[in-house]
Amino acid sequence: MTTTLRPAGPESRTAEGRRSRAYEVCVNSRPVGSVTLLGPPGDGPALGRLERLFIEEGERRRGRGTVAALAAEEALRGWGCTQVEANVRLDGLGEDTDGAAEAISAGVRLLGVLGYTEHSRHMVKQLDERPRLPPGSTVRPLPEGEFDAWWEAGAATFSEGLVARGFTPRQAAARSTAVRRTQLPDGAASPGAALRVLTCDGTDVGSVWLGFTGLPRTDVDAWVYDINVAPERRGEGHGRSLMLAAEQVCLDVEARRLGLNVFAGNTAARRLYTSLGFRPVEGCYVKTLL
Repeated sequence: MTTTLRPAGPESRTAEGRRSRAYEVCVNSRPVGSVTLLGPPGDGPALGRLERLFIEEGERRRGRGTVAALAAEEALRGWGCTQVEANVRLDGLGEDTDGAAEAISAGVRLLGVLGYTEHSRHMVKQLDERPRLPPGSTVRPLPEGEFDAWWEAGAATFSEGLVARGFTPRQAAARSTAVRRTQLPDGAASPGAALRVLTCDGTDVGSVWLGFTGLPRTDVDAWVYDINVAPERRGEGHGRSLMLAAEQVCLDVEARRLGLNVFAGNTAARRLYTSLGFRPVEGCYVKTLL
């Protein structure tokens, strides 16, 4: 039997201007699933995206998903992509609810077999009780007079991360400028954002940036966009204190589901977030197209 992709409709463009097309996964011309492909963004590396790969229950465990993913990669090569990313739900791992854990594990295994590696994951926590900061630690709003210096320090790290992902320095700088313009248009007083500084025994030791609008996920009320501890004060527990402060800020505005993104290589951060009660809900996997 032959597994192929068949266009399910004409090409379109996403709100970000990315090329997009939905396909049916077919076996001998018989539809057994679906997948959507996205082309690369106009302001970044040639990174395509494989979205919502679905194979009908009765057709699974027959290699349909593997062949469909390989066919999708070939289509993305034709669109000029040199890398491809795909996301997998992780919020059912460790459970056995209607076979959800089995399906999620199968998705992770499939990407591993195809040569994808985890790039990052989203983690979420349900906030209930207001936490207390350690003795000597307090939090204050970032004043407007400190905003530019705070932004420049964070923007440098942000741009370095983008370059490591394949952006050119010019693309990284443009993306950083766009983030500031859209998410923090009014600096420290921008609506839908909260910028906080952590002080320990009278000395500033770190900061956290929270967002409440335009979030990366629809199942959260707030998002940790940036958390930073002064290099000379790392290893003293201030990262935990900043996260506790973030939870306080969220509960003050009735935001009870807090999310964040953590990169695969940041083991210390993952351990911290897990110890605080954050649970993985989605993983982003990336593969270089040869």
